[in-house]
Amino acid sequence: MSALVDTLKNYESTTIDLMDKLAIEALLISVEELEAKAGESEFWNDTEQAQKTMQDIARLKGRIEPWVLLKAHISDTLELALLNDSDLADELATELEKIAEQVSQMSIQVLLSGPNDAKDAFLAIHSGAGGTESQDWALMLERMYLRWAEENRYQVEVIDRSEGEEAGIKSVTLCLRGDNAYGYLRSEQGVHRLVRISPFDAQSRRHTSFAKVELWPDVQEAASQIDIPEKDIRMEVFRASGAGGQHVQKNSTAVRIIHIPSGLVIQCQNERSQAQNRERAMQILKARLLDLERQRKEAELAALKGENMDANFGSQIRSYVLNPYQLVKDLRTNHETGNSSAVLDGRLNDFMHAFLQMKVAENSASGQG
Repeated sequence: MSALVDTLKNYESTTIDLMDKLAIEALLISVEELEAKAGESEFWNDTEQAQKTMQDIARLKGRIEPWVLLKAHISDTLELALLNDSDLADELATELEKIAEQVSQMSIQVLLSGPNDAKDAFLAIHSGAGGTESQDWALMLERMYLRWAEENRYQVEVIDRSEGEEAGIKSVTLCLRGDNAYGYLRSEQGVHRLVRISPFDAQSRRHTSFAKVELWPDVQEAASQIDIPEKDIRMEVFRASGAGGQHVQKNSTAVRIIHIPSGLVIQCQNERSQAQNRERAMQILKARLLDLERQRKEAELAALKGENMDANFGSQIRSYVLNPYQLVKDLRTNHETGNSSAVLDGRLNDFMHAFLQMKVAENSASGQG
């Protein structure tokens, strides 16, 4: 029993250290200050700002509460262990296993130290060369990220979606909202390669397909400071549509904005009106421009690797092989698993954690932290 007590004390010490690194106490103070502000009589006079404050409170609490609960769980289990009651041995062993898993999973948060890691994320998927094959692969990737988001309690908004002619999708842009969405999804940016027996090939031959994933943080506050001259953009309108039939709208509410200097093209058709779609598209354009500037600075420091690649052979970040064997392998971290169905069902956390650990190691080696 003494060994169990020592292990629990080590977990308690580790948890306290991690909470210090993540400034959980400071976050608690921030919540108290925001809640005091929310209690003021004139708080709801500015409805938009009030809603933002309430969202900030909810987000901070979502970041704090798992740590408070973990610390309490360890403390309660330690009290039981100190009773030195042999009848509790099985229960304590079960609780220790749960604590070990919780500490392991939550310690990953310390790796999310980038300036935008805590922010919401825009994720875009584009099918590569190969027509229906690649469009079906893009649809599989969309499903994978939607399942990951559901599993990890992220909210998802579809900004724009372009259906394939026969099957799948040509492209989709999603906004994932929740704590550290951008930080976790950083591992997904790049070209994803699929090898499988094609369901569209009458001769059941093996095909290789590619799709490209782009990612950028939702930096609304910083983006609001960007002024884009009207002469730098061209706006086109078209009818928003889904899979066809009754989903096709008669009015041209969907918006496509072309930023002439950068060549960026942003589409939005999820909102109810053309004006709302235009406003949303402009928000996304500003976020993209900020991200391009970030990439430019990183490139100047020789820190930008493997981005803006063509969706084609030789440029992939991860391979998903479904035939002749089952293997998903990340070509940057070398993390791999034979359970390809679980990965395609959204079980991506191990790949994300391996990527974060790699980036922290790279930064440490280069003296950046």
